[in-house]
Amino acid sequence: MDIAHTAALVTGAASGLGAATAKRLADAGATVFGLDLPQSIERAGDNVPDGVTLLPTDVTSGDEVQAAIDTIDESGLPLRIVVNCAGVGWAGRILSKKGPHDLELFRTVITVNLLGTFNVMRLAADAIAKTDTVDESGQRGVVINTASVAAFEGQIGQIAYSASKGGVHGMTVPAARDLAQFGIRVNTIAPGIIDTPMLAGVTDEYRKGLEAGVPFPSRLGQPAEYAQLAQMIVEHDYLNGETIRMDGALRMAPR
Repeated sequence: MDIAHTAALVTGAASGLGAATAKRLADAGATVFGLDLPQSIERAGDNVPDGVTLLPTDVTSGDEVQAAIDTIDESGLPLRIVVNCAGVGWAGRILSKKGPHDLELFRTVITVNLLGTFNVMRLAADAIAKTDTVDESGQRGVVINTASVAAFEGQIGQIAYSASKGGVHGMTVPAARDLAQFGIRVNTIAPGIIDTPMLAGVTDEYRKGLEAGVPFPSRLGQPAEYAQLAQMIVEHDYLNGETIRMDGALRMAPR
């Protein structure tokens, strides 16, 4: 599927994976609408690439996401590409010295990472389904969701995060099957340890330890590599219902 002359929706687009993906799609000719929280957009400041418009949106809100999609529709360009990068990664053990895992913390992680991804997917799919087909197969668009290697090998303290990302992975095949009749493909990327702002505060020693745990190449992944993979998925018309690990062959240890 061609990227140029289409509208793309990217969540979490003010930083990290989302920002890199928004830039890559814009560079490829898409008009990109990036969804993120107001405070995240404020932190981004003027560091917004050409071709990218940031819209303050809470991905867990049906009304706010629908309003953003309505704005995209007003651009006059067909929405073809959706990349869900918004997420949080707060940690906590089921039982620790402080007592049982905080229920609201678990609920929040699930709500943002899983419900937020589903919310954007359902509303964006409705918009994509109303567009014309782009090829003889009847294709209209593609949704790319973001899981994590923690969906498969969650570490100690990742119970909420692993549950949320396991849910994103679990949605991939049924979502692809549900949306097949509308010509919409659904795939998921499961990144390993990526050098995003979430790691900005760690020490060099800790960073080197993370890098040493990756078989090859023994380094952290880059947001630009996630964006590269997302572009490939968009352009590869036969790739559907698949979760792709992007992790340097990393298999997470218990801690």
